[in-house]
Amino acid sequence: MAVLFDQESRTFSEFLLVPNLTTKDCTPDNVDLSTPLVKYRRGEEECPLRINIPFTSAIMQSVSDSGLAVALARSGGLSFIYASQPIADQAEMVRKVKKFKAGIVVSDCNLTPNHTLQDVLDLKEKTGHSTVAVTDDGTATGVLLGLVTSRDYRISRMQTTTKVGEFMTPLVQLITGRDGITLSEANDIIWDHKLNQLPIVTESGNLVGLVFRKDYEQHKANPLELLDHDKRLMTGAGINTHDYRERVPALVEAGADVLCIDSSDGFTEWQADTLAWIRERYGDSVKVGGGNVVDKDGFDYLAAAGADFIKVGIGGGSICITREQKGIGVGQASAVMAVSQARDEWFRRTGDYIPICSDGGIVYDYHMSLALALGADFMMLGRYFARFEESPTRRLLVNGSYVKEYWGEGSNRARNWQRYGQTTSGHMMFEEGVDSYVPYAGLLRDNIAQTLAKMRATFCACGALSIPELQKKARLVRVSATSIVEGGAHDVIAKESERN
Repeated sequence: MAVLFDQESRTFSEFLLVPNLTTKDCTPDNVDLSTPLVKYRRGEEECPLRINIPFTSAIMQSVSDSGLAVALARSGGLSFIYASQPIADQAEMVRKVKKFKAGIVVSDCNLTPNHTLQDVLDLKEKTGHSTVAVTDDGTATGVLLGLVTSRDYRISRMQTTTKVGEFMTPLVQLITGRDGITLSEANDIIWDHKLNQLPIVTESGNLVGLVFRKDYEQHKANPLELLDHDKRLMTGAGINTHDYRERVPALVEAGADVLCIDSSDGFTEWQADTLAWIRERYGDSVKVGGGNVVDKDGFDYLAAAGADFIKVGIGGGSICITREQKGIGVGQASAVMAVSQARDEWFRRTGDYIPICSDGGIVYDYHMSLALALGADFMMLGRYFARFEESPTRRLLVNGSYVKEYWGEGSNRARNWQRYGQTTSGHMMFEEGVDSYVPYAGLLRDNIAQTLAKMRATFCACGALSIPELQKKARLVRVSATSIVEGGAHDVIAKESERN
C-alpha cells in the first residue's frame, strides 16, 4: 500500500519567528547575509563560491536574462539565465554579463582607420557601447592606433562615409597604461588625468583592454557587487537533461560561473546522468546544482550523484499549478525543513556541506527570513524579480495600473516542450504554469534595499548576525487563521498615502 507521511504539509504563512534577546551588537549594519552557494568540505576555510545576499533569480524566460543578471549581481545576488532558448542565445547572454564590468575590459568594439563613421554608428547600435578601439587589424588585440568616443564626431556635421582615421583621437594624444598594471594603479591614472577610459597596451603596442572610470564609480555605489577573480560580474545559467552535451560546453566557454539543472522534478535518473557526464568531462571545476526535490530521499539521491547545491520545492511558485494538475508536491516550509535535516545528516556523515535553495512559496518579504530560519542557505525567486524594471518582459498599463508580464516555464507560452517531456506539436497536452501579470515595482536595486532592510531587522530581533546563527537560534510558532488576520492592519480605515 502507499506510504503516508505523518506530518502535515505546511507553508511559510503558517509560522512566525519568536524574538530572542537582542544584544547591543545586534544592529542591522552588523548583519552578514552572505551565504555559500556550492558544496564545500568540512575543514575548508571557505566555500569556493559564495553570494553576498541569499537571492538567486529563477531560471525563467520572464525573469532571468542578461539585464536582470547584471542588476542582481551588482546588488550581491546571482541570476540563472534561462535555458529554454537556443544555446547560442543563452551563451551570448552570459557573455554580456561577463563583459559588463571586468576591471580591465576586453574591447568588443574594434575597427580599423579605414572603417567609416557609419561603421562606428552600427557598432554602437549593436553593442550599446560608445567607446571604439581603433587597431591596425580591427581586432581586440591588434596594435592600438587610437580611440573613438562620442566626443570625436557630430552626426549632424559629418558625412557617414568619413573615415575613422580622420576623426579618431590618435594614440599620440592618448594616455595609456602598460600591461601588468593593477586595477588600483589604473584607477589612479584615470583620476590623476581626469580620463573616462584608460587603454592598457603591451610593450609592443598591442591592445590588452580598457579600464573605465564608470566601473570604479559603480563599484563604490554597489559595495556588495558579486565579482569573480577577474573583477567581472558573476552569473549562473540553467541547463536541461536533454541537450546538456552541447549546452554545457557553450556556457562554460562563455564564462558562466555556475550551472543549475532546470526541472520541476529532480529526483530522476536523467539528472544523475547529466551530473555524471559533467563530472566525467570537467571534474569539480564546473559547479552545477540539481533539483527540485522535497524530501530526504530526493536530496540524498542528488547529493550522491554529485550536485553542488540542491533546489527544494515543487508546486509552490505563484505561477506553478503542478499540485492541482498532477497532485504532486509538498508545502514549501515542510519541504525546506525535511531537506535541511537531510543536508545536515549528509554533512555529519560525509563531511560535505551541500547548500540547499528554497525555490517557491515566497509571498511576503518576511517569508524569506522564515525560509532561511527553517534551514535554506539561499532562495530562488521568480515573481519577486519579475516585477522589476530590469526583468525582460513588457511593462503594460492594465486597468489603470502598470504591470509586467509573468509566465511559468510550464505554460504553453514558454514553449518549453523538452522540460516537461510533452508533445512538440505546438502545444502542451496540459500546462503546469500560468500566464499572468504582476504589479510593476520599479528598479531592482531600490526594492532589494528595502527587502534586505526588513531581513536585517528580523535577524536582529532574533539575536542573530548571520544566516547560520539565525538557523541555530531561531524559535518558531505555528499560527492560527485568526492570528494571521490579527497580524495585519485591522479595525481601522487605512490611509492609502501611508501604506507602502
